[in-house]
Amino acid sequence: MAAATAAGAAAAAAAVSLVVCYLLLHRTGAAKLPWVGSRSSHRRTRRRGLVEAIGNTPLIRINSLSDATGCEILGKAEFLNPGGSVKDRVAVKIIEEALESGDLLCGGTVMEGSAGSTAISLATVAPAYGCKCHVVIPDDAAIEKSQIIEALGATVERVRPVSITHRDHFVNIARRRAFEANKSAAAPRESSYKEINGSAYIDTRMPHNNNITATQEESNKGLTNGSTHTNTEVQYNGKCDHDSDSKGGFFADQFENMANYRAHYEWTGPEILQQTKGTLHAFVAAAGTGGTIAGVSRYLKEKNANIKCFLMDPPGSGLFNKVTRGVMYTKEEAEGKRLKNPFDTITEGIGINRVTKNFMMAELDGAYRGTDREAVEMSRFLLKNDGLFVGSSSAMNCVGAVRVARDLGPGHTIVTILCDSGMRHLSKFFNDQYLANHGLTPTATGLEFLGQ
Repeated sequence: MAAATAAGAAAAAAAVSLVVCYLLLHRTGAAKLPWVGSRSSHRRTRRRGLVEAIGNTPLIRINSLSDATGCEILGKAEFLNPGGSVKDRVAVKIIEEALESGDLLCGGTVMEGSAGSTAISLATVAPAYGCKCHVVIPDDAAIEKSQIIEALGATVERVRPVSITHRDHFVNIARRRAFEANKSAAAPRESSYKEINGSAYIDTRMPHNNNITATQEESNKGLTNGSTHTNTEVQYNGKCDHDSDSKGGFFADQFENMANYRAHYEWTGPEILQQTKGTLHAFVAAAGTGGTIAGVSRYLKEKNANIKCFLMDPPGSGLFNKVTRGVMYTKEEAEGKRLKNPFDTITEGIGINRVTKNFMMAELDGAYRGTDREAVEMSRFLLKNDGLFVGSSSAMNCVGAVRVARDLGPGHTIVTILCDSGMRHLSKFFNDQYLANHGLTPTATGLEFLGQ
């Protein structure tokens, strides 16, 4: 009963937060701010389908944090995307590039290993392109995430969390599922082709080494390699036949697929710069795959080298030391202290102990560390004072924004990412009993949890 009550209260809070966000953007005087236009200039136009509704999210002034620091702290409200997170942009870019290249066929299945948000976005977007979705997710992720993915019609495979070096890490399993789907799809085509052409041959053998070094091309070689392959079979023209009998799988590979970075370099970064109209001084965000912080930071730096870009890192992640010391290391890696799951944090979707291809593109001026308690307290502070019901990564980003504001001093404009809402964090991050069990029950009345 208590859990149901808590969930109901959280849902109600979410509804209230959306209304408050709307009022913040349209209240009298808001039009004077450069990132908030008049009612007429930013009236939403008609969008053609779900995909066109993604992006162009508002930049929200977080009043409580701005007033407390003397800076303009702005949150890019990515939780207002149709799929509920910043990962909608990545899902669109990955799927469109794969369709254009022929690595993903109409009627095929997008495979991904994800802790939640990217999986939800892929499950949301894939049907709009006539594709299906299969997600492998660690079973310690908030249960509502897999429930949402299943409700969206995708297949969900929950597995135990293990090191990325293990063949059964959720990312490696997703890669394997894509290869298996391609091999299965290629078999009947090979048989049919042999019947028509005699000695024609398509190579569908498994590679000798199917570990984490397998590339995207290896994942899809059953469809794209072999002596009989031609590009005339699959030409993406922006439309997809929902009744197509094309099969096979495509490994989205959000960590290493540079479409992730490109989504934010070509899309999110330009939006932020346009919305701030030249008043931006700093950008700060946490990293999981690294796509957001890499794409946005590189774009902003290319347009204005004076804009400072910072990483915000959660417990258990080695990226802080990578940025500040050039070495990927965290205390959890010390001999005798390594945990079965080194990410000793309740935040989800951020923090990592390896450098991805996406993160390598980041242009950063420094990094900050945050704690689970700071993220929990910040989430409750924002809900109480701003009506913003945000998830764990968004809360950690806001902790980072305050840190940057205090270091830069009053009068600066700082942007961060409000990645998703608290709706997909009810069973853990917004569960009172779960927090109590981890000694994280929020007690702060103000921002004292951040110190001075």
